Amino acid sequence: MAVLGVGVMGADHVARITSRISGARVSVVNDYVTEKAEQIASGIDGCRAVADPLDAIADPEVDAVLLATPGTTHEKQLLACLDHGKPVMCEKPLTTDVATSLEIVRREAELGRALIQVGFMRRFDEEYIQLKALLDGGELGQPLVMHCVHRNPSVPSYFDSSLIVKDSLVHEVDVTRFLFDEEIASVQIVKPSSNPAAPEGVIDPQIAILRTESGRHVDVELFVTTGVAYEVRTEVVGERGSAMIGLDVGLIRRSAPGTWGGQITPGFRERFGRAYDTEIQRWVDAVRTGSTTGDYTAGPTAWDGYAAAAVCAAGVESLETGLPVDVQLAARP
Repeated sequence: MAVLGVGVMGADHVARITSRISGARVSVVNDYVTEKAEQIASGIDGCRAVADPLDAIADPEVDAVLLATPGTTHEKQLLACLDHGKPVMCEKPLTTDVATSLEIVRREAELGRALIQVGFMRRFDEEYIQLKALLDGGELGQPLVMHCVHRNPSVPSYFDSSLIVKDSLVHEVDVTRFLFDEEIASVQIVKPSSNPAAPEGVIDPQIAILRTESGRHVDVELFVTTGVAYEVRTEVVGERGSAMIGLDVGLIRRSAPGTWGGQITPGFRERFGRAYDTEIQRWVDAVRTGSTTGDYTAGPTAWDGYAAAAVCAAGVESLETGLPVDVQLAARP
């Protein structure tokens, strides 16, 4: 496969494919920083750095593509993958706006094959899988309310208020759709007092209030400049009980003078590392069997990427107005 974009996320995927999963090898890498791609390629047998991302996609030695490039480049690169009929794992976002995301969905549908998988890795996390099974099994009865916490110690300097919606909340958007098997009908962003340590002009924290088509309530605390650690928690409250994941319950110690506690996950790679491994392994397996099934995906589809983009667009509008905004979804091709 070709890996496009070998920054933090892409380099992790290269290491994952090379050393932790089976059934695939990295034959081509690409990055807008040519030296970075060449350095990574030099450490992998049979791997080459290709300067142009579209040439990397078209390369005859490439059967499948993993996109870890900036979101602004995804539309053109995804269209190239579709044109060449090559399966692609696309890290979120699918594209940077709703219209182009929908166009990608339509173009894929015209081919009659499912070639695009979107990198919402939480669906592959063991705790989210357990929570999904609990809900589907009916042990909590009818799910009524979901409470979520999404905290980062810090974010890159380019982060602005809208990116908290589009880059952070987007995960809870997909989790809501995954756990409840329904679309989100409306979103409202509430703006509490901002953290004094947040960059100037950045509204942080934010509270997102989502309502699903059946009327279920989801609230999300988004706080991306805590200075503490990476914390992701999800609690579902149903008619017959509740369940929570993300408590970081590892070693708990008690020591003098009267202290109690453990460790909080420092970052997203530590928290979801195994989920990423599972995600890519299942995708590779699906690609290897896709020629007989017509489905080269094993997880979130292009439609899931489009639906998340539509909710986040409504969220950005609500961030500006403070009012609830209805989510506008097109008919599914």
